[in-house]
Amino acid sequence: MTCMLADWRQATAKVRAWQRQGARVVFTNGCFDLLHPGHVDYLEKAQALGERLVVGLNDDASVRRLKGPTRPINPLADRARMLGALRCIDLVVPFSEDTPLALIRMLSPDILVKGGDYRVDAIVGADVVRARGGRVVVLPFLAGYSSSALIRRICERCGCDERA
Repeated sequence: MTCMLADWRQATAKVRAWQRQGARVVFTNGCFDLLHPGHVDYLEKAQALGERLVVGLNDDASVRRLKGPTRPINPLADRARMLGALRCIDLVVPFSEDTPLALIRMLSPDILVKGGDYRVDAIVGADVVRARGGRVVVLPFLAGYSSSALIRRICERCGCDERA
């Protein structure tokens, strides 16, 4: 399986083609800064829900607004490259908004997946996916993994300030 980085127009065309072929398209999104085993576990489980996995990836400005001025650690191109190396991902689509709602509307995935302790009705885009007969799934995170915790651990071991 080869992953591709696509703009919204390319991604929409690809998703429509897969759906015409009968593939269930799964969508998830995130910052994916400092890729770790928790991310990989989550993405593999998301992909297993359908035949194709599309990952919406927050761009650098969006990550800064969501996570603070010292993030992301890795720029968009590097984060996309890391995700693209995972066999479970078919398509990576960057977005600049704080939420993926517009991208979800455009792509119309069959299955929307979020990780953690979200309530389905609180997931951005859940109403859009459900309105067209799709499913919304919440997958638990693999305990003990987070990019923020990884940054803290590195800083503790190196004696640096994680806000620097």
